[in-house]
Amino acid sequence: MTTWTFDGVCLPVDQSVRLRFGSGDDQRLPGRFALPGLVDAHCHLTVGADEHGPLLAGDETAAAARLDQLAQAGVSAVRDVGGRREITLQFARNLREDRPIVVAAGRFLAPRGRYFPRMYEPVEADELLAAVEAELDDGATWVKLVADFPAVGPDGPIRGSAVEPSYEIGLVEQVVETTHAKGGRVAAHTNSPFVSELIRVGVDSIEHGTSITEKDLAVLGRRGGAWTPTLCASIGGHPDETPERRERRLTTAKYLTSMLELAHEYGVTVLTGSDVVGSVAREIELLTSHGLDVSQAMAAATTAAWNYLGLLDDGNLVTYDADPRESPEVLATPAAVILHGHRIR
Repeated sequence: MTTWTFDGVCLPVDQSVRLRFGSGDDQRLPGRFALPGLVDAHCHLTVGADEHGPLLAGDETAAAARLDQLAQAGVSAVRDVGGRREITLQFARNLREDRPIVVAAGRFLAPRGRYFPRMYEPVEADELLAAVEAELDDGATWVKLVADFPAVGPDGPIRGSAVEPSYEIGLVEQVVETTHAKGGRVAAHTNSPFVSELIRVGVDSIEHGTSITEKDLAVLGRRGGAWTPTLCASIGGHPDETPERRERRLTTAKYLTSMLELAHEYGVTVLTGSDVVGSVAREIELLTSHGLDVSQAMAAATTAAWNYLGLLDDGNLVTYDADPRESPEVLATPAAVILHGHRIR
């Protein structure tokens, strides 16, 4: 057995510490700077993509391999917000020392024609409350509501179609009440002004939220809510994007920057999420260039996320050779990773 010792600066609190993990002969852990275990708060362990777009893919082995990849990147907790429920809920029930903690929402909740066709089984309005109860009864601690989406045809979202609510707001309010009564919380996918109504009726966590307003942030902050902007997905560039798409993306990026600058002021917990296309390391970088200072961005991926999700950070650490406050790119290449008290990298 080896005792791994870290001597250096622990971020985001900027504190010199000496930490020890394990029992046995002492060895120094590589790296001079460290963060608590990272949290991917908007992840899809069982979602893939091909030339036709996103789809539910893989099996338990593939999802476990994805968890291993996340662990090697320093992620020690994951909130899976939609996927193959038979896999993600099993991971949530059966925690293992060699894998990140999994908090799962189970399936995507959306009616027919309001989400990517290969990603979900439709849940119509008259089935929604029963579906929510089924997820929570089966171990989900979150439910994932696709609250608004463009109209969808057989091949996916219809170009130019407006983003519209998936369910009436009165029904969403019943979802929130039902979920809270069972001790769960609601995460809502939203990219339209419907976000204001979602926040008004008590949704706990806004996912994406490209239309969120200052008033929304004030209400969400008073209630102790969270926002996962998923910048990698929302404003990430595409090599083949058209000039029009690039202009829309840059406009969205500018707007989200103005809202992120206000989020901390209003007490909103900002979280980092990789979605399907990004990484926690890249999300931290994007947050620092779109409204948050570097300490706030690192907290979004660590201490703030652990606190908001109600998890115990039980002996997790990610170390880096250089100071990520000065060289954010170092976040992509940890020097060492301690997961649940054991060195895995």
